[in-house]
Amino acid sequence: MNLLDVDGLSRSELERLLDLAVEMRERRGDTTLRGETVALAFYEASTRTRVSFELAAKALGATTVDLGVAGSSVGKGESLVDTLLTLQRTGVTIIVLRHAASGAPYLAARATAARIVNAGDGQHAHPTQALADALTLREHLGGLDGRKIAIVGDIAHSRVARSNLQALTALGASVWLAGPPAFVRGFDAWPGATVAPLDEALRDADAVMTLRIQLEREAGGGIPSLREYVASWGLTEERMGLANRGAPILHPGPTNEGLELSADLASSDRSLIGRQVENGVPVRMAVLALVAGAA
Repeated sequence: MNLLDVDGLSRSELERLLDLAVEMRERRGDTTLRGETVALAFYEASTRTRVSFELAAKALGATTVDLGVAGSSVGKGESLVDTLLTLQRTGVTIIVLRHAASGAPYLAARATAARIVNAGDGQHAHPTQALADALTLREHLGGLDGRKIAIVGDIAHSRVARSNLQALTALGASVWLAGPPAFVRGFDAWPGATVAPLDEALRDADAVMTLRIQLEREAGGGIPSLREYVASWGLTEERMGLANRGAPILHPGPTNEGLELSADLASSDRSLIGRQVENGVPVRMAVLALVAGAA
């Protein structure tokens, strides 16, 4: 089995993964993945996702291999498929792949017999981050049925936003999107999503997720200036006052305090940013166990 996105998972399958992640918190030192070799093939920079996958694999007894793309034959022109086949032939059984090209994990799944876990592909999907976010919200809210979740910021360039839209709506939430026109264009046709002005999206929200501007994906052209973005779209305590009392704030990271949210808000009691990071390890443990056929 591969995990390429959350769009192919039913509600019951999503709930099963989240329940398994909760169980995984108590299963460190487990040998569920003994005999498996997990390769971390990260063609894009990452801290939270790469480290949490490595810790998750080791916690379940797997051997891990860090491809180290910068020092590999990729620098000599080796193609993605050739690299993945090399990993497979050297005994790798699971490949955790992050790549700048949307669709790269699907190519990998067709080209190799190793099981593929998508750790983020271009602007397309980031399924394990969406699962970590869903678990964090479920813990805090006690369930997602009928909950209003607002996502604010650079949605158009965000693979996290896409996967969260799919996961959260499948779990029963109502997702409201807000951002500059270039950052929400086309999402009004997305099933289960409502595009609205910022005030409407925040009003009576049960939780709010803010996203950074994906400048590495040329997103800066979608706004007049960063200063104007902060003035119109940056989250502050005052703006969060429109949300339900105590509504938590999430951010998939890395955060740019003072841009998409204020420093005070990021460090406030309502911030679940740290909990999202903590939940990344058990969620990825659950995913690795699932794709290995051990869950």
